[in-house]
Amino acid sequence: MEEVTYHPVMRKRRGLASAVLGLIMGLLLGILIQSFRLLSSNQQPRSNAYYSSMPGARVLLRPSSTSNIPRLNDDEQINSSSTSLVFVGVMTASKYLDTRAKAVYETWGKELPGKIAFFSSESSTVPTNCPELPLVALPRVDDTYPPQKKSFMMLQYMWNNYGDRFEWFLRADDDVYVRTDRLEKLLRSVNSKRAMYIGQAGRGNSEEFGLLSLEYDENFCMGGPGVILSRETLRRIVPHIKYCLRHLYTAHEDVELGRCVQRYAGIPCTWSYEMQSILYHNSSGAQAFTGNLKKKEVHRAITLHPVKSPPHMYRLHNYMRALRIQDLQQERLNLHRDIYAMAKQLDIGVENLKGFEIADGVPLFPVDPHSSEYPGDTEILGVPAGLQSFKPTTSDDVIPWDFLSRSEYSLADSNPRRRIHSDIKEGLEDITREVMASINAFSRQRGRVVEERSALYGYRRVDSYGADTILDLLLVYRKYRGRKVTLPVRRHVYLHQHFTGLEIRETVNGEEVNEARRYPENDKSLQNIFRGGFLNLNFNSEEEDPVRSKTIYFVLPLAGRHEVFQRFLQNYEEICLTSDERTALLVVLYRHKTEDSYNRTIDLIEQFKYKYRSASIDILPASGTFSRAVALDLGASKLNHDDLMFFVDVDIVFTASALHRIRANTLLNRQIYFPVVFSQFDPKVVHADGKRHETFAIDEISGYWRQFGFGIVSLYKQDYRTVGGFDLSIQGWGKEDVDFFEKVVKSNLRIFRAADKGLVHVYHDVECSKDLSDVQLSMCMGTKADTYAGMETLAGMIYGNPEILRFAKAKRANLTSSAG
Repeated sequence: MEEVTYHPVMRKRRGLASAVLGLIMGLLLGILIQSFRLLSSNQQPRSNAYYSSMPGARVLLRPSSTSNIPRLNDDEQINSSSTSLVFVGVMTASKYLDTRAKAVYETWGKELPGKIAFFSSESSTVPTNCPELPLVALPRVDDTYPPQKKSFMMLQYMWNNYGDRFEWFLRADDDVYVRTDRLEKLLRSVNSKRAMYIGQAGRGNSEEFGLLSLEYDENFCMGGPGVILSRETLRRIVPHIKYCLRHLYTAHEDVELGRCVQRYAGIPCTWSYEMQSILYHNSSGAQAFTGNLKKKEVHRAITLHPVKSPPHMYRLHNYMRALRIQDLQQERLNLHRDIYAMAKQLDIGVENLKGFEIADGVPLFPVDPHSSEYPGDTEILGVPAGLQSFKPTTSDDVIPWDFLSRSEYSLADSNPRRRIHSDIKEGLEDITREVMASINAFSRQRGRVVEERSALYGYRRVDSYGADTILDLLLVYRKYRGRKVTLPVRRHVYLHQHFTGLEIRETVNGEEVNEARRYPENDKSLQNIFRGGFLNLNFNSEEEDPVRSKTIYFVLPLAGRHEVFQRFLQNYEEICLTSDERTALLVVLYRHKTEDSYNRTIDLIEQFKYKYRSASIDILPASGTFSRAVALDLGASKLNHDDLMFFVDVDIVFTASALHRIRANTLLNRQIYFPVVFSQFDPKVVHADGKRHETFAIDEISGYWRQFGFGIVSLYKQDYRTVGGFDLSIQGWGKEDVDFFEKVVKSNLRIFRAADKGLVHVYHDVECSKDLSDVQLSMCMGTKADTYAGMETLAGMIYGNPEILRFAKAKRANLTSSAG
């Protein structure tokens, strides 16, 4: 066997060649792998998987479920557009995905200047009632409380997937509301390249003070109202998330996040008293933001916390949208005023601006003045703000001012001194709040604040342009920078609130009717082709009105009063029978104790039925003592569930316009209409001259609006049964309507009340039986006193007969002496 010798030099040369060859092969292999990765990244969307960047680890973590996660185009880099300003991560739980998370996504989550995603436990799935919800089910994370792991893993996911795409990152809960327009304004004003940790600073409550392992100069951002992190802050803390999770000192997630930011980003939460109002936390718990939203805390906040109930989240969102609409309307007014002022400067007729061209072929308003897109008439909306916008031409055109103090004094009312109505009081509160916000807009820069104490007095009027208000406010001026000063001051406020024009929308059964629905241009079906008549010759071109087509079923309880019933039938014949109104009359007839008119009433109805063969007029005989509640319930029992019922009295006269309002204002399963009826005074008192006066004369001499009468009502039978109907145990005069109205108030149905000048209660003597209960007797006597005469007539009678005052003084003196 031949022996092979192995020389040391030879070994050295072979090792060097192998090393060089291995290096070349490694470089080639590395280039190929890198090229493959680049090619894959260009052809495939960004992976939902993310890597742990903690020191010493390179573990691939893949969410168990990522649905509807926001995708970004390659050209959407940091600060490139209004949609890449902020990424919002909402911490939620599996049980809240179909309620709170859905409410957040469908309200402010749709209006972000960026993207939003919801982070939940590993087993979470997208809810069926919101399939587009962007959900991230974090691996090895459950819904236990406190959610430290969920919070830190959410931040790591946000950085690894979107760290290079957004300037800001917001950590939010599913019970916070964010005003996205104000959030954008705040973030645009701050340098996002610096490490920023923005929120409402906290150090724990009194019970936790000293137990959170915080140094004297350390704090944390409270998690409830939201925590805002800049891109730089997130970059600094994400590599150390594993360490922060392993070294938890408390059970509070927001405290531990603050500790991690302090340690690795080197910054505390913003030490700013102003953050308490910007990122607002309401300590009322579940009752927060469930009441009146017209408060300064709500108006000046960017985030509102907590909103525990999803319906209140939608309610709050609608309120904020209404505020935005007001801002846009004010901006439109300002633009019209600018156009108005420039037209005056250029000596251009304001009335000619509708078709005015600012250059050849370039109209000032690019839309037709008669279209819905037209921004409004500059001749009206452009009038400069001031208390002299309306200029009366005669003394009769002068509009008097109402004086406001603890009460309201008005020359336009028969009672000059009255309480301030709720609408005016609410308007004054709005004015004061906005004025104080304007005064304190730059208070921080000036080192002072002005607080409102009370409104001493004021004046108010409404003219054709808007509402004018003058207020004398008692304020407190506080200077807290430099030499501290506290002074009481008085200031006058002169305010003109301009009307913004009429805005009309048509609804049928509560649903809005748009032009596309009324006039479908592209619908060329056979039904539409022949709708206008045979071969489209327009023999019957008008479509049936969905409101006018409703049949109103009059339900009339009656006992005696034959002559009054004759008047009712004449009115019914004139309005309904001779004009083909879709109505039906059901008379629930009782025998009267003393008046023998039962058979005559039946004969009268039969005559009308013979005269109008196609009319629906029926009699429903009833036995026993007359009871309005029992009669109406008996009449309702004879109708179908979807019939529109109108409970009416024999003393009511009506017009055709009243029937239209009954049809339009009564909505099945949604709304019941309680019209406010005009009730006549005693004609022997108010019209002592004996002359005949118009039945539908609506003025303060002839009668009054029966604001607390609920007996006249229109509703569907199905809603009548849903509410619970009348209390059939009530006998005699009154009370059954008040009881029924209270039932409707407590139900889920809406109540619509409005003064209806087409419904008039004709005067008749009110007889109050002593057999009535105390409550019914009191109501009856009050109604009897109300129907005697108006205040002006009574005042004239007293001034014209001095003996009435002498009698009243003597009677009061006798009562006082007997009581003493």
